[in-house]
Amino acid sequence: MLMPRFDELVQLRYQAHSVGLVSAQKTHTPLSGLYASVFRGQGMDFDEVREYHYGDEIRHIDWRVTARVRKPYLKTYREERERNVLLCIDMSAVMQFGTRGTFKHIQAARAAALLGWSAQGHGDRVGGLIIGQGEPRLYRPNHSQRAFWHLLKGLSDSTTDVKPKDTALQQGLHLLQRNAQTGALVFIISDFHQIEKAMLAQLLRPLHQRHEIVLITIDDVADYTLPAIGKIYFTAADGTNALIDTDNPIGCLAYRQSWEQQRAELQTLTRQLQMDFFSLRTDEDVYTGILNGLRQRARRQQAHF
Repeated sequence: MLMPRFDELVQLRYQAHSVGLVSAQKTHTPLSGLYASVFRGQGMDFDEVREYHYGDEIRHIDWRVTARVRKPYLKTYREERERNVLLCIDMSAVMQFGTRGTFKHIQAARAAALLGWSAQGHGDRVGGLIIGQGEPRLYRPNHSQRAFWHLLKGLSDSTTDVKPKDTALQQGLHLLQRNAQTGALVFIISDFHQIEKAMLAQLLRPLHQRHEIVLITIDDVADYTLPAIGKIYFTAADGTNALIDTDNPIGCLAYRQSWEQQRAELQTLTRQLQMDFFSLRTDEDVYTGILNGLRQRARRQQAHF
């Protein structure tokens, strides 16, 4: 079984720096501190008002001061350190799939590593929950780099028994409800195919009341586009076989529409719960995909101000 490479997950630390997700010092370039600007806007103490600089967050403009002095001024904040960040990663058998680039579980591990390094770079405590590999494994949030390495080791453990289990995500979310300390930033990384949207909503609502939740879906092109390779047999997780004609345009259209309906239901759910949601493809560069997802969030935040 192909698993994420531990050394690659560690190396993503340096890529996190290179795309500006982690900034060693405060700057005013658009990319620098993007993680901080979208995930540390809450939980900050007001510090002072200063003159606006290019690249600053428009949503922090102090309009009263700006109107009085006729120049744009900005509210600045002191970051509250030690926020808990939890990475919930679906490594179940259904994620051992990919037709372009890499497998879903490997892309999920890369995304978790990149986000974890970004959080550590801003002083957050990072923990995680690995699901779909036997019993869920919970890693308590910790400042220690060594503790985060244990999580990355868990993601790359090729000796773990992985069995098809369509309740893995459900089991993991129950565990988060019982164990996550209030006020955490929780990333849930999965393809969300093995859980009914009604059940997902039931599990996410109480979590959302106590935490900030971000859903990240891992998609493969074959999730929504069947390759034209003639008649082939598909086997479901329950052992049921079906003969599918992948050259049939009507069947291919129905396949695509089914995926689009599922994705629309997930997007509707996240809008209703006012959660963040973005997707990563197996054939795209992981840190470019994460960066684009954070930019989407930044634009949504600005639209609300």
